[in-house]
Amino acid sequence: MVRRAAASKLGEFAYVVELDYVKSDLIPLWANLAQDEQDSVRLLAVEACVSISELLPQDDIEQYVMPILRQAAEDKSWRVRYMVADKFNEIQKAVGPEITKTDLVPAFQNLLKDCEAEVRAAAAHKVKDLPTEIQEPVIMNNILPCIKELVADANQHVKSALASVIMGLSPILGKQNTIEHLLPLFLSQLKDECPDVRLNIISNLDCVNEVIGITQLSQSLLPAIVELAEDSKWRVRLAIIEYMPLLAGQLGVEFFDEKLNTLCMTWLVDHVFAIREAATQNLKKLVEKFGSEWAVNTVIPKVLTMSQDQNYLHRMTCLFCINVLAEACGPDITVKYMLPTVLSLANDNVANVRFNVAKTLQRIGPVLDNAALESQVKPCLDKLNNDNDMDVRYFASEALAVLGA
Repeated sequence: MVRRAAASKLGEFAYVVELDYVKSDLIPLWANLAQDEQDSVRLLAVEACVSISELLPQDDIEQYVMPILRQAAEDKSWRVRYMVADKFNEIQKAVGPEITKTDLVPAFQNLLKDCEAEVRAAAAHKVKDLPTEIQEPVIMNNILPCIKELVADANQHVKSALASVIMGLSPILGKQNTIEHLLPLFLSQLKDECPDVRLNIISNLDCVNEVIGITQLSQSLLPAIVELAEDSKWRVRLAIIEYMPLLAGQLGVEFFDEKLNTLCMTWLVDHVFAIREAATQNLKKLVEKFGSEWAVNTVIPKVLTMSQDQNYLHRMTCLFCINVLAEACGPDITVKYMLPTVLSLANDNVANVRFNVAKTLQRIGPVLDNAALESQVKPCLDKLNNDNDMDVRYFASEALAVLGA
C-alpha cells in the first residue's frame, strides 16, 4: 500500500524536481516500481510514465521510458495492460509521433488483439486517437486489420466500445477509404445482435454523413432502425427515439416522411408510458426541425385521430402531444387545428381524460390569443369545474386560477 501510494504520486513529484535529479534519482525508483510484484503498483507506474515522458527530451524517452512501456504493454497482469490501453492517448502525446509510430503502434496492435476482453475494449476506444501526422497511413496499414477482427469479437462490450468510435475514423480516412473499407464494417455492426452496438453506430452517424453523404447509408440503415424501434426491451426503443431528431436532420424531410414517420406515430401508442412520453417530446423536436407547415400536413392530423381511439390511454396521449405541439406550432395552428379536439374531449366518459383536458388547457393557455381564451377555453373550464368527479373539478379550478378567470 505504501509503494502504491508512492507510485501514484511519482508523476506529480517529477514535475517539481530538476531534470538532472529526475534522471538520476526518480527514474531508477520508477523503473523499480514498474517491476513490483504487485500489479496494483505496476499499473500506477504506467500513469507516471506520461508525466516523466513530458519532461524528457526524445533521446532520453527512448532510453529510459520505452523499455518500461514495452514491458508494461506485455505485462502478465491484464490490469497493467489495460492501463496502457486506457492511457494510450496521453502516452502517445507525451512520447511524440516518431516513437508512437515505431514503438507504440505495434504495442497497440497487440492490445487490440489481447486475450482479455477488458483490454481489447479499452484499446478499441482509442482507435482514432493517433497523432495527426501519422493517423491515416497507420490506421490503414496497422489498425484497420485489427478493427476488422474486433467487429466480430465474441464480447459485446468490445464490439460496443468499437462501435462508439469507429465512425470517427471516416473524416480521417476520407470518402474513398470510408466507402471501400469502413462502410462494410458499419453495415455489419448495424446488423449486430447486440442492441448497444447498433445504437452506438446510429448515434454517431453525423461523422460519416459529412464524409460520404446519407444516401450510401440510408438503405442499410433503415432495417436496423426499424428493428431497434421494435425491440422487445423498452430501453432500447427509448434510446432510438432519443436519436430520431438527429437522424431526421441527417436524412432530410422526404426520406423521413417516407420511411420513419409511421414509426414515430407507432411509439405514441406503445404499451410503456415512458416510450409514449418520449415519443411526444420527439414530435416536438421534429416540428422544431421541419417547421409548423410540415406539422400541419404530416403530424397533427395523425395526432388528432387518436382522440377517437377506443383506448382512453391513447386519447390521453393525444392531449400530451397537443401540450408540446402547441408550444412548437404557435397560436394560429393551435386554435385552428388542435383546440377543437381538446374541447371535444371535455365530454369524454373517462374522468382521467377530462381532467387531462383541464391540464392541457392550462398548459396551452399562454400560447392562445385572448379571443380563444374568452370564447372557448374559459366556458369549457367552467363546465369542468362543475363536473361530478372531484379530480376533474380540482384541475379545472386550478387551470381557471392560472389563466386568470
